[in-house]
Amino acid sequence: MKRIKTLVVVAVLAFAALAGWKVGTCELANMELQEDMLNLASGVGGSYAKYNSPHTDEDFREAVIRDAREHDIRLQPSQVTVRHTGSGSGQDSTLYLAADYRVPVDVLGYSFVMHFTPTSEKRLF
Repeated sequence: MKRIKTLVVVAVLAFAALAGWKVGTCELANMELQEDMLNLASGVGGSYAKYNSPHTDEDFREAVIRDAREHDIRLQPSQVTVRHTGSGSGQDSTLYLAADYRVPVDVLGYSFVMHFTPTSEKRLF
């Protein structure tokens, strides 16, 4: 009886570890995409330099899609929002980027969907 209980506990812990790993990788990819979007919107860092300084909304949208692809996130152009506020140039202009996507997660036959909405806005948590 003690062996059965031990096996059940080990199986539950293994399931939890696998689920945690799959959820954790999705969360990490989302956080990395959000950081890339923040860098792209602020005009500094990797994404901005890699894609020859995007200027049009479509250029920014494609840059976000390429960054997402680097993190194994598949986005369609309709899932990416690009918005400008201010005059469009200079210090008073702001670029806002956002994405809205879902990731199906399958853990040993149990499936669920995680919903993510990364943006270029800084967040504390």
